[in-house]
Amino acid sequence: MPAARFTDQLNAQIGNELAAHNQYLACAVHYDALTMPRMAAFFYAQALEEREHAMMMVQYLLDTDTEVVIPGVDAPISTFADVTEPVALALAQEKRVTEQINGLLRIAREEYDFASEQFMQWFIKEQVEEIATMSDLLAVVTRNRDDVDDIEEYVAREPGDAGSDPTAPRVAGA
Repeated sequence: MPAARFTDQLNAQIGNELAAHNQYLACAVHYDALTMPRMAAFFYAQALEEREHAMMMVQYLLDTDTEVVIPGVDAPISTFADVTEPVALALAQEKRVTEQINGLLRIAREEYDFASEQFMQWFIKEQVEEIATMSDLLAVVTRNRDDVDDIEEYVAREPGDAGSDPTAPRVAGA
């Protein structure tokens, strides 16, 4: 059974992941309203990915016979000044989530909770990718803020998700 300190924080992280889902959904709607379908699709996909991360955490708790607590989340920011603001917000969010994931790993190590430490390894790798993706996107959006067609073209050229990762944790309900 995972350490109580770890499971308490993992339950809180489920809420953080669901809040990230809602924030990305709000970003997607913003771009949809600007008739930027590729940026909207990118953020809709990001929203689903964040939900999936939450459900991976739920499945881990279920697999370890630990109580799952789905916390409430605050409403996302849904009004943005321009095309760059949602991406800047997303990058800041990914950096914050990285700190949270690192904190979970730290707790697992401090508690000698080796199974939970191993579970968190995939999320560490995932956060490196998320920050790199958002950093690149912010550079492109900032450089092309006055030319949404260039932004849309960049997103269309990016390979996106290369498929399912066989090393990813199981997703509850999948």
